[in-house]
Amino acid sequence: MSRTAIIVLVALGAALAGFAFSSASDRLRGGDSEVETSVAADPQTAKLEWRETYGEPGEQIVFTVESIEVTERGWRVQLGIQNETSIGYTVGDPFDRAFGLMLLSSGTLEELDRLNAERRLPAVRQAASYEPRLPRMLEPGSSWEGTISAPGALVAGSWVRVVFGALSAVGPRPEGLDERVVWITDHAYRLSS
Repeated sequence: MSRTAIIVLVALGAALAGFAFSSASDRLRGGDSEVETSVAADPQTAKLEWRETYGEPGEQIVFTVESIEVTERGWRVQLGIQNETSIGYTVGDPFDRAFGLMLLSSGTLEELDRLNAERRLPAVRQAASYEPRLPRMLEPGSSWEGTISAPGALVAGSWVRVVFGALSAVGPRPEGLDERVVWITDHAYRLSS
Protein backbone atom coordinates (compact mmCIF):
# COMPACT_ATOMS: atom_id res chain seq x y z
CA MET A 1 0.00 0.00 0.00
CA SER A 2 1.38 3.41 -0.91
CA ARG A 3 2.22 6.08 1.62
CA THR A 4 -0.48 8.36 0.16
CA ALA A 5 -3.13 5.65 0.58
CA ILE A 6 -2.14 5.16 4.23
CA ILE A 7 -2.39 8.93 4.91
CA VAL A 8 -5.83 9.04 3.24
CA LEU A 9 -7.05 6.05 5.27
CA VAL A 10 -5.76 7.59 8.53
CA ALA A 11 -7.44 10.92 7.70
CA LEU A 12 -10.69 9.14 6.76
CA GLY A 13 -10.58 7.13 10.01
CA ALA A 14 -10.01 10.29 12.06
CA ALA A 15 -12.91 12.04 10.31
CA LEU A 16 -15.26 9.10 10.94
CA ALA A 17 -14.16 8.86 14.57
CA GLY A 18 -14.77 12.60 14.98
CA PHE A 19 -18.24 12.24 13.41
CA ALA A 20 -19.09 9.31 15.67
CA PHE A 21 -17.86 11.23 18.72
CA SER A 22 -19.80 14.37 17.73
CA SER A 23 -22.95 12.35 17.12
CA ALA A 24 -22.65 10.61 20.48
CA SER A 25 -21.96 13.94 22.22
CA ASP A 26 -25.00 15.50 20.57
CA ARG A 27 -27.20 12.62 21.78
CA LEU A 28 -25.86 12.94 25.31
CA ARG A 29 -26.64 16.66 25.40
CA GLY A 30 -30.15 16.20 24.07
CA GLY A 31 -33.12 14.78 25.87
CA ASP A 32 -34.36 15.37 29.37
CA SER A 33 -31.26 14.39 31.34
CA GLU A 34 -28.05 16.31 31.77
CA VAL A 35 -24.69 14.62 31.62
CA GLU A 36 -22.46 15.44 34.56
CA THR A 37 -19.03 16.62 33.46
CA SER A 38 -15.81 16.03 35.35
CA VAL A 39 -14.02 19.01 36.86
CA ALA A 40 -10.43 18.90 38.04
CA ALA A 41 -9.94 19.37 41.76
CA ASP A 42 -8.37 22.66 42.79
CA PRO A 43 -4.94 22.65 44.42
CA GLN A 44 -5.33 21.61 48.06
CA THR A 45 -3.43 20.06 50.94
CA ALA A 46 -4.89 17.88 53.67
CA LYS A 47 -3.13 16.64 56.79
CA LEU A 48 -4.58 13.14 57.25
CA GLU A 49 -2.52 11.22 59.84
CA TRP A 50 -4.13 7.87 58.98
CA ARG A 51 -2.79 4.69 60.59
CA GLU A 52 -4.13 1.31 59.51
CA THR A 53 -2.94 -2.22 60.21
CA TYR A 54 -3.12 -5.55 58.45
CA GLY A 55 -2.79 -8.71 60.55
CA GLU A 56 -3.03 -9.47 64.26
CA PRO A 57 -1.02 -7.70 66.99
CA GLY A 58 2.53 -9.03 66.93
CA GLU A 59 2.24 -9.93 63.23
CA GLN A 60 1.16 -6.74 61.47
CA ILE A 61 2.01 -4.50 58.59
CA VAL A 62 1.32 -0.86 59.46
CA PHE A 63 0.29 1.60 56.75
CA THR A 64 0.39 5.34 57.41
CA VAL A 65 -0.74 8.30 55.33
CA GLU A 66 0.41 11.67 56.65
CA SER A 67 -0.90 14.03 53.97
CA ILE A 68 -2.15 14.45 50.43
CA GLU A 69 -1.47 17.40 48.19
CA VAL A 70 -3.15 18.19 44.89
CA THR A 71 -1.15 20.62 42.75
CA GLU A 72 -1.73 22.37 39.42
CA ARG A 73 0.12 19.53 37.69
CA GLY A 74 -0.58 16.43 39.74
CA TRP A 75 -0.62 14.99 43.25
CA ARG A 76 1.68 13.79 46.03
CA VAL A 77 1.15 11.75 49.19
CA GLN A 78 3.39 11.40 52.25
CA LEU A 79 3.10 7.84 53.53
CA GLY A 80 4.88 4.96 55.19
CA ILE A 81 4.96 1.20 55.72
CA GLN A 82 6.28 -0.68 58.72
CA ASN A 83 6.80 -4.44 58.80
CA GLU A 84 5.97 -5.64 62.31
CA THR A 85 5.81 -9.30 61.25
CA SER A 86 8.33 -12.12 61.65
CA ILE A 87 8.90 -12.47 57.88
CA GLY A 88 10.18 -10.24 55.10
CA TYR A 89 8.07 -8.79 52.30
CA THR A 90 9.33 -7.88 48.87
CA VAL A 91 8.03 -4.63 47.50
CA GLY A 92 6.81 -5.28 43.93
CA ASP A 93 9.00 -4.71 40.91
CA PRO A 94 8.10 -1.71 38.71
CA PHE A 95 5.56 -3.80 36.77
CA ASP A 96 3.81 -5.01 39.93
CA ARG A 97 3.57 -1.77 41.88
CA ALA A 98 0.12 -0.61 42.84
CA PHE A 99 1.20 2.34 44.95
CA GLY A 100 -1.03 5.27 44.13
CA LEU A 101 -4.55 6.60 44.47
CA MET A 102 -7.97 5.11 43.83
CA LEU A 103 -10.86 7.49 43.11
CA LEU A 104 -14.36 6.42 44.12
CA SER A 105 -17.81 8.01 44.05
CA SER A 106 -18.32 7.69 47.82
CA GLY A 107 -16.24 7.36 50.95
CA THR A 108 -18.10 4.34 52.34
CA LEU A 109 -16.40 1.03 53.04
CA GLU A 110 -19.57 -0.67 51.76
CA GLU A 111 -18.91 0.71 48.28
CA LEU A 112 -15.28 -0.40 48.40
CA ASP A 113 -16.26 -3.90 49.59
CA ARG A 114 -19.01 -4.20 46.95
CA LEU A 115 -16.74 -3.13 44.08
CA ASN A 116 -14.02 -5.48 45.32
CA ALA A 117 -16.45 -8.42 45.57
CA GLU A 118 -17.74 -7.66 42.06
CA ARG A 119 -14.16 -7.30 40.80
CA ARG A 120 -14.97 -3.79 39.56
CA LEU A 121 -12.50 -1.69 41.52
CA PRO A 122 -11.38 1.39 39.57
CA ALA A 123 -7.87 1.44 38.19
CA VAL A 124 -5.14 2.70 40.48
CA ARG A 125 -3.69 6.09 39.56
CA GLN A 126 -0.16 4.77 39.93
CA ALA A 127 2.64 6.80 41.41
CA ALA A 128 5.31 7.79 38.90
CA SER A 129 7.87 8.95 41.46
CA TYR A 130 9.02 7.61 44.85
CA GLU A 131 11.19 9.72 47.14
CA PRO A 132 13.24 8.10 48.54
CA ARG A 133 13.19 5.04 46.33
CA LEU A 134 11.14 2.09 47.60
CA PRO A 135 13.17 -0.74 49.12
CA ARG A 136 13.20 -4.09 47.33
CA MET A 137 12.59 -5.83 50.67
CA LEU A 138 10.98 -4.87 53.95
CA GLU A 139 12.69 -7.05 56.53
CA PRO A 140 10.99 -7.77 59.89
CA GLY A 141 11.13 -4.61 61.99
CA SER A 142 12.05 -2.34 59.07
CA SER A 143 10.07 0.53 57.62
CA TRP A 144 9.94 2.97 54.72
CA GLU A 145 8.63 6.53 54.76
CA GLY A 146 8.50 8.81 51.79
CA THR A 147 6.50 10.61 49.16
CA ILE A 148 4.79 9.18 46.11
CA SER A 149 3.61 11.43 43.32
CA ALA A 150 2.36 11.55 39.74
CA PRO A 151 1.23 14.07 37.16
CA GLY A 152 -2.43 14.37 36.20
CA ALA A 153 -5.64 15.91 37.41
CA LEU A 154 -7.94 14.32 39.98
CA VAL A 155 -11.73 14.66 39.78
CA ALA A 156 -13.26 17.19 42.18
CA GLY A 157 -15.84 15.69 44.53
CA SER A 158 -14.43 12.18 44.27
CA TRP A 159 -13.23 10.24 47.29
CA VAL A 160 -9.54 9.30 47.36
CA ARG A 161 -8.12 6.17 48.94
CA VAL A 162 -4.39 5.44 49.04
CA VAL A 163 -3.20 2.12 47.63
CA PHE A 164 -0.07 0.28 48.84
CA GLY A 165 1.38 -2.73 47.12
CA ALA A 166 2.08 -5.19 46.02
CA LEU A 167 3.91 -6.73 48.97
CA SER A 168 4.84 -10.42 48.68
CA ALA A 169 5.72 -12.64 51.64
CA VAL A 170 9.13 -14.28 51.67
CA GLY A 171 9.09 -17.71 53.28
CA PRO A 172 6.38 -19.36 55.39
CA ARG A 173 3.98 -16.71 56.61
CA PRO A 174 2.25 -16.55 59.97
CA GLU A 175 -1.39 -17.60 60.15
CA GLY A 176 -3.77 -14.86 59.06
CA LEU A 177 -1.38 -13.16 56.64
CA ASP A 178 -1.76 -13.47 52.88
CA GLU A 179 1.11 -14.26 50.54
CA ARG A 180 0.43 -11.12 48.48
CA VAL A 181 -0.89 -7.87 49.97
CA VAL A 182 -2.30 -4.85 48.17
CA TRP A 183 -3.69 -2.48 50.81
CA ILE A 184 -6.43 0.04 49.98
CA THR A 185 -6.97 2.42 52.88
CA ASP A 186 -10.17 2.19 54.92
CA HIS A 187 -10.00 5.97 55.27
CA ALA A 188 -11.00 8.19 52.36
CA TYR A 189 -10.55 11.90 51.65
CA ARG A 190 -13.02 13.94 49.57
CA LEU A 191 -11.42 16.23 47.01
CA SER A 192 -12.87 19.74 46.99
CA SER A 193 -13.41 21.70 43.80
